[in-house]
Amino acid sequence: MLKVIVIGPRGKMGKLITQVAASRDDMQLIAGVAPAGRDYIGSDLGTVAMTGRELGVPVVDDLGSVIDNCDVIIDFSTKEMAMTVLNLAIAHKKALVCGTTGLSPEEMQRFKDAAAHIPMLYAANTSKLVNIMNKLLELVTSTAGNELDIEILEMHDQWKKDAPSGTSKEMGEIMAHALGKELSDIAVYGREGASPRIPDTIGYHSLRAGNIPSSHTVFFGGMGERLEITHHSYNWECFARGACDCATYLQGKAPGYYTIKDVLNLS
Repeated sequence: MLKVIVIGPRGKMGKLITQVAASRDDMQLIAGVAPAGRDYIGSDLGTVAMTGRELGVPVVDDLGSVIDNCDVIIDFSTKEMAMTVLNLAIAHKKALVCGTTGLSPEEMQRFKDAAAHIPMLYAANTSKLVNIMNKLLELVTSTAGNELDIEILEMHDQWKKDAPSGTSKEMGEIMAHALGKELSDIAVYGREGASPRIPDTIGYHSLRAGNIPSSHTVFFGGMGERLEITHHSYNWECFARGACDCATYLQGKAPGYYTIKDVLNLS
């Protein structure tokens, strides 16, 4: 049975990941790890994550005190906490699934470098259907991308900190690479005033409102026709289930950098 630690079990993703992991027969929750100073430190993980029952394991504020008891860490917390978790995972040789977004290129490189020491899986989006959508985007772009204008509209709740979303960045990177380019060279973020479309770019538009869970639409604009590919999540459960599938995939794996495409056999 896979022994799991969840980072940020009171957060919107950490809570759902805990609930899903607690319902699975192939997973055993060892602990939850929360930021220091939270009033629920020392409480039962099941109570904190609202699983409907006590799990008999604590929420602690020191990952180092429990890390040796686990097989894999699942972290969908904050970028600041993510770097601390990464360093400890490397030091203790523990597999890590990270879905924290808003990381800088330098921070992302640290996750890639960690693959020399631990099984490392980074996924900006762990939804099965989003990743199938990514394959469709790659197909369209590699087939007709040079003939089309590409625009991305992503929508999230009012609390999301980073824009554009990590998922939409990943989509853009997939399409840019299908065009033989780098996203950083062709991305355009929003428009204002006199701003005609620059050919061969990928446009980004971010909407933040209410409690919208996650929505991504990619528009492929041709002459006389338009293709739209859209994914809507109704809640975050699909991401939590995907995160647990990623953790299970890492069981027994050698050090290396893995992706959700490996988990879903979409490579």
